[in-house]
Amino acid sequence: MDAVPQQPQATEGAVTISAGPRLRIAMILAILADVLQLAVFPFVVEGAESPVDDILDLCLGGLLTWLLGWHWEFLPSFLAKLVPGVDLVPLWTLAVANVYRKSKRVALAAERTE
Repeated sequence: MDAVPQQPQATEGAVTISAGPRLRIAMILAILADVLQLAVFPFVVEGAESPVDDILDLCLGGLLTWLLGWHWEFLPSFLAKLVPGVDLVPLWTLAVANVYRKSKRVALAAERTE
């Protein structure tokens, strides 16, 4: 039988991050949230101080933590989204990409030590 290729995985604490469905879902959610906050919300809600923006950030932070585990990258993204003008940067997308990049580095280091 042909062996099924395994996706790279990294373990940080007790949380395993892989290039599987959880990471894909987290990236899609982060991109959608950033697009909503950059392109849609400024036209339909009262702007950067909107409670809708804050609720979206709070929910997304919780979802990303549930999907990928707790990472320090999520905290600056959440706090920066509360500052008017700073949410012109897609911080959630950058945070998820950075979590994956770091987990990949940890996986490579673990392979080298084995």
